Amino acid sequence: MTGTAAPFAADDYRARMERAARSAAEAGLAGLLVAPGPDLVWLTGYAPTAVTERLTLLVLAPAQDPVLVVPTLEAPDAAKAAGASALTLRDWTDGKDPYAATAALLDAGGRFGISDNAWVMHLLGLQKALPGTSYASLTEALPMLRAVKDTAELELLAAAGAAADATFEEIRKVPFGGRRESEVAADLAGLLRRFGHSQVDFTIVASGPNGANPHHEVGDRVIERGDMVVLDFGGLRHGYGSDTSRTVHVGEPTDEERRVHDLVRAAQEAGFRAVRPGVPCQEVDRAARAVIADAGYGEYFIHRTGHGIGVTTHEPPYMIEGEEQPLVPGMCFSVEPGVYLPGRFGVRIEDIVTVTEDGGRRLNDTTREMVIVD
Repeated sequence: MTGTAAPFAADDYRARMERAARSAAEAGLAGLLVAPGPDLVWLTGYAPTAVTERLTLLVLAPAQDPVLVVPTLEAPDAAKAAGASALTLRDWTDGKDPYAATAALLDAGGRFGISDNAWVMHLLGLQKALPGTSYASLTEALPMLRAVKDTAELELLAAAGAAADATFEEIRKVPFGGRRESEVAADLAGLLRRFGHSQVDFTIVASGPNGANPHHEVGDRVIERGDMVVLDFGGLRHGYGSDTSRTVHVGEPTDEERRVHDLVRAAQEAGFRAVRPGVPCQEVDRAARAVIADAGYGEYFIHRTGHGIGVTTHEPPYMIEGEEQPLVPGMCFSVEPGVYLPGRFGVRIEDIVTVTEDGGRRLNDTTREMVIVD
């Protein structure tokens, strides 16, 4: 995460913290313990400039005002956070026991949800201070905590998607053939920043046989004429994520390459068409996967169809077999089927989609047809 926060007011953060505390109670939890990371940014607007061994922890519990336990030397920065007026700061000084200070805020026999990225030393410190407590990761206990976006969040995600689209429109104009993957990836990163991204999370440029690896690490391979090239890129703009994939071809493709690209495009369309309120997440995966399987390429679609996006570029919900969580208006996630032929090439097409009252809306609008580049 960066320190960049979306332009929300204290009342927005207060409402989020109240909703999180209610959700905790409904899940049978005594409260939530939120360490520095995306959940803390979303709930309070506070992102410490450096995460150290000193304990920082937001305590949320029903019928209790939110409290942020923070080191004294970091309290002035915490007090400047957009959501600071909606909570109480409780600072502790070096030489004092932060776990004792936190324990005073907790039900001694309660079960708490705790951030997935909380340090083990802090969890163990709390358990030592309160042996009767137990803990569950937030992803396990409240996987949908940040999943449903409000209007302002949707606007920020749409703007991030538009910036990623503008990046693709520019990158398709640059030379590919004869250049290294790393050079094109640098172009992508520069364009994302030009169009407003403060953080670039990934710029996958997977050419030729490298395209058969969905998470290919950009290298020094020289892109050749005749290569299929998978482009997958995104990051954060004003605190909210973008993530899109398009597959381009250097020069004219073969009939098989066109056929596979058209197949993935049809699968992506089927996944998108499956999006509507009340449909289980797994049905989006099933719809896209069926198109590829029916064409005989099922074994080459080797990942889930999608993942949620918000203040991080990967978060719940996940479009995967076995996920029965119903889609809800305001959820945002990727729909990104692919086919990966080992040693030959790969194709992936990805849009971010939000659930509407009667279906879905794409937040990426660049062409999904085969794009020929030089």
